[in-house]
Amino acid sequence: MTTVLVVDDENQILRALRITLAAHGYTVKTAADGSAALRAVATEKPDIVVLDLGLPDIEGTDVIHGIRGWSTVPIVVLSARTDSGDKVAALDAGADDYVTKPFGMDEFLARLRSALRRAQTVESTPDTVVEADGLTIDLAARCVRRDGSDVHLTPTEWSILELLVRNRGRLVTQKQVLQAVWGPSYGTETHYLRVYLAQLRRKLEGDPSRPRYLLTEPGMGYRFAD
Repeated sequence: MTTVLVVDDENQILRALRITLAAHGYTVKTAADGSAALRAVATEKPDIVVLDLGLPDIEGTDVIHGIRGWSTVPIVVLSARTDSGDKVAALDAGADDYVTKPFGMDEFLARLRSALRRAQTVESTPDTVVEADGLTIDLAARCVRRDGSDVHLTPTEWSILELLVRNRGRLVTQKQVLQAVWGPSYGTETHYLRVYLAQLRRKLEGDPSRPRYLLTEPGMGYRFAD
C-alpha cells in the first residue's frame, strides 16, 4: 500500500487529507513541522511527501533541500502561496509539483498519482545504457554517473532526462515534455521546464551555460545530443 506523508501545521488540513487519502487506499502519516517531517522521511520511508511551505520551525523550501540531500522521494507542495517566485523556489529546491490552497481534491489526487507514476521504476528495455564522454545514463537502473561519480536526480528530473534520452538526437517539443511528465492537462507551463532544465544542466553539464548534452531549440523544445 502506498504511504503518503502529509506535512502541515493546520489540523483541519491534516484531518481532511488523512480521511480522504485513507478513503482512496493510501496509508497516511502526518507531521506538523519541518523537523518532524525530516525525521518521518528517514524513519517511515514514505512513497510520497505532501508538504506545506509555511511551517512553524523550518521554511518548507529548506525541508525540501534537506530531503533532497539524500532522498529522491516525490514531493508535492501544497501551499497557500501563489506567487510565482515561491513556486519556482520550491521546484528549484527539488519539489516535483506545486498545488495552491484552496484546492480541488480531484485535482490534488490526480497530481499525487502523476508524481507517483513519475517515480516508478523504469522497466528494462534494449539499449538502456547511454554513454557520452564522461556521462553514463542507465535507463533500466535509473542511475546517472558523471566522471565516475553518482549524480542524484529527483523523480521529475529523471523523467525529463529519460524522455529526452529515449528520443536522443530528436527534438522533443515543450508541450510533449510537459504532457509526458506532468500529464495531459499541461502544455503551457514552460517555466517548469526552464527550472528543471537548469537543474539538470548544473548536475550533468561541464559548463551549464554552454550545454553539451541538453540542448534548447528556442521557442520549440529540447534535444539530447550524445
